[in-house]
Amino acid sequence: MSFVDLSHSFEDEMPGFRMEAEDGTVTEYTAEIEPFFTHDESESFYDGESAFEITEIRFQTSIGTYLDSPYHRYPSGRDIGDPDIDELVLPGVVVDARGLESYEELGVEVLPTDRELTNRAVLFNFGWDEHWDTEQYRSYPYISDALIDRLVDENVGLVGVDTINVDDHRNPSRPAHTRFLDEEIFIVENMTGLDALHGESFRLFAVPIKASQTAAMPIRAFAEFD
Repeated sequence: MSFVDLSHSFEDEMPGFRMEAEDGTVTEYTAEIEPFFTHDESESFYDGESAFEITEIRFQTSIGTYLDSPYHRYPSGRDIGDPDIDELVLPGVVVDARGLESYEELGVEVLPTDRELTNRAVLFNFGWDEHWDTEQYRSYPYISDALIDRLVDENVGLVGVDTINVDDHRNPSRPAHTRFLDEEIFIVENMTGLDALHGESFRLFAVPIKASQTAAMPIRAFAEFD
């Protein structure tokens, strides 16, 4: 049995997302990681006989390699703590989508015709993780409306991408989030290392902490090879 890590490192001032206000002001979001108290600061609590660090992290939940729940799109949808484990540990299928350019859409012809997709984690390897932490990462290829429809029809369990967004961020209707999360098809964004999955039989683990009233959450995504 072997494993492949499919997650970016969660770090202080890591790449995050941007939001643009009506006046054109752009705000960058990231993670902030620092000691809540250090080993040195804690010694006095334990009479100098031991010491511990407790770490404080502040972040928006749609950062890093993360899972979107239906609540992310729909106020009445299930939140990130609601799914059962077996909904987030799924047999996987990797789709080779490498070679596309920025803002190029991916069609249905890439889906394998010899693989079962029902209740599978379908992961799209655009090869875009090589642009992580660069400006190029923010202008990425994405899946087409026709491909979204096909994945819904196939009743997949989860869709993952190695880009910052499964949707074209220029499209405010967000068709992939809208369709997938309405059908309770979970979404994982900002994956990495998908090259290692080609030609392999694997299970995807995409389990977040059990957080209530939470729309999304970073995960330690990984694949287990049979």
